[in-house]
Order: sequence, then C-alpha cells, then structure tokens
Amino acid sequence: MRRARAGVKKKKREMVRLYELAHARSGDKGDTANVGLIARRPDYYPLLVREVTAARVARHFRGMITGPVERYELPNLHALNFLLHGALDGGGTVSLKTDAQGKVLSTALLRMEVRAPR
Repeated sequence: MRRARAGVKKKKREMVRLYELAHARSGDKGDTANVGLIARRPDYYPLLVREVTAARVARHFRGMITGPVERYELPNLHALNFLLHGALDGGGTVSLKTDAQGKVLSTALLRMEVRAPR
C-alpha cells in the first residue's frame, strides 16, 4: 500500500470528449482512412499521447473498420496521426458507403472520451 505524501493532493480526473482537447482532420488513401488529431494547446499533447492509443482508437471504431490501426506521433506539431486500415470498404471510387472518403471519421474520433485532469 502506498502512502500519500503530506501536503500533496492528487489531481482529480474526469472523462472529457476529445473535441475539448483537440481538433481533427481526415481523408482517404485507397481503403485506408487517415485521421490527424491536433492538440488545441501544446500542453494537451502529452495527455493525447498517453490516452489516445492505437488500441483505444481501434476499440472506438470497432465494427466500422476491418483492419488494424497505426499511430504516428508528430511532437513538433503537437499532433497524432492514425491510419485506419479497412475503413472505407475498398476506397472512394468503389465503395458504396455514404462517406467513401472517410471525412466524418475525424468527427467520430473527437467524440471519444478520455480521462483528463480538471
């Protein structure tokens, strides 16, 4: 059991949607959607790195994508880039999906909840 240090308060955390911490853009390349997540403030970036993992993004899009999710960190831009493989049902020229270019996937990602300090 760990003891709390005297005089040190633990920061409370709450669940917030990503749109409070970041903005996003998305597009397509074949059957893969590309979603960029950009921190609204530089000090939000470490929280995004910790909370928005490839595994969590894959769970968030479960049932919407058929392949793996890759994450790339862009610390100089305070951004993360995700590749969602198998997200576009073959891609823009052959897909019958309403959003064959994956433009709404950025908005869908911003609805994901993460734990953030108050």
